[in-house]
Amino acid sequence: MSVKPSPEEPHNPPEATGEGKEPEAAATENNQPQAGANAGEAPAATEAAPAAEGAPAAEGAEQAAERGANELAAAEARIKELEAQVAELTDRLLRAHAELDNFRKRTEREKADIAKYAISKFAADVAALTDNFQRALSSVHLGGDEPNPQLKGLVEGVTMMEREFLNVLERHGVKRIEADGQPFNPHVHEAVMEQHNPDVPSGTIVQVFQQGYMIEDRVLRPAMVVVAKGGPKAQPAAEKAAEAQAQAPTPEAEPQAQQQAGAGNNQESGESGEGEGQAQ
Repeated sequence: MSVKPSPEEPHNPPEATGEGKEPEAAATENNQPQAGANAGEAPAATEAAPAAEGAPAAEGAEQAAERGANELAAAEARIKELEAQVAELTDRLLRAHAELDNFRKRTEREKADIAKYAISKFAADVAALTDNFQRALSSVHLGGDEPNPQLKGLVEGVTMMEREFLNVLERHGVKRIEADGQPFNPHVHEAVMEQHNPDVPSGTIVQVFQQGYMIEDRVLRPAMVVVAKGGPKAQPAAEKAAEAQAQAPTPEAEPQAQQQAGAGNNQESGESGEGEGQAQ
């Protein structure tokens, strides 16, 4: 026989009592204020976080700007210092080049002077020998209408020797200073006395006691001369040159003078021809 099971009573879960619900409600209530507090604090923390992050960023930017300004000032100071050094070195370089150029020119001039005036002392000593020629010529007196042929030959020989000696000196740059009849020049003449002579302009050299000599443009020894005084005022060299130039015939005037001279000759020849015809 089959036994039917007895129907089991439905198992209903125990209803939650008020005591069981209260702890859960209390826990829920406790969690809700905390959640509310957390929810309220979250926006404040969110706002404070950018502010806290922005403050160091601003300070860093200020420090970077200050550091950049300091570096820029240091760079400008360094640039000015370098520019001053460049200017100083450039000035020193230019001065060194100028000194070197002056030294080169001075050396070349000294070399040229040495080449020109190396024999100055020797030339001064040799030039003194020419005084002996003058003394020898002045000691011979060729008097009378018929001078002694021997004395005349001696004078001519001494004169030729003096002339050749002067030519040798001129080949080496030594030449005699022109003095007799020239205006007195204190740079190359030495006046030993003055002589009253109204026939010549004042300041004209009328006598030479000792000949002077020059080497190139330097005076070896000045000429010792006698200067005239009491005469008319000496005419300046510039006026003399202008007067000589005015008196000299111009190239245009020469053909005209030649034409005039030719016309005069033709006229004279024509007159002479007419005279001959009349005579015939």
